[in-house]
Amino acid sequence: MRKAVRAIVIKDSDLLVMHRNKFGKEYDTLPGGKVEAGESLEDALTRELGEETGVRIANQQLVYIEHAGEPYGDQFIFLCDYVSGEPKLNPGSDEAAIHELGKNLYEPGWMDINQLQQKPFVSEALKAKIIHSLQQGWPIVPEEF
Repeated sequence: MRKAVRAIVIKDSDLLVMHRNKFGKEYDTLPGGKVEAGESLEDALTRELGEETGVRIANQQLVYIEHAGEPYGDQFIFLCDYVSGEPKLNPGSDEAAIHELGKNLYEPGWMDINQLQQKPFVSEALKAKIIHSLQQGWPIVPEEF
């Protein structure tokens, strides 16, 4: 089963997202990606954020595990402190190469967290969990869904 990591990074009142335009279907999602063989979840998260956004993080806390099924597998979602950086694709990343082809676009950026409810988001179940936690507090023990 595939494993992937995702980051919830909040800076002031903005959420770090990856805006996707995947062959005309537009949505936002959390930045992150596949865990490589022999790599810890935390190391994968740091690597993926560097490739996809250039944003530096600290204090990674696992808050959710989403069993997303095939082809996505298990998604390990971490709440992270923002340290530094402004979102931009690393020119050497796979995402940048795909983006350059022009039909499967990756655009990292900050979204006003108050807009999350109205935006198409993958996954909608994860979006509901994030909105709930913003209002009620983040889980101390990771929630699986």
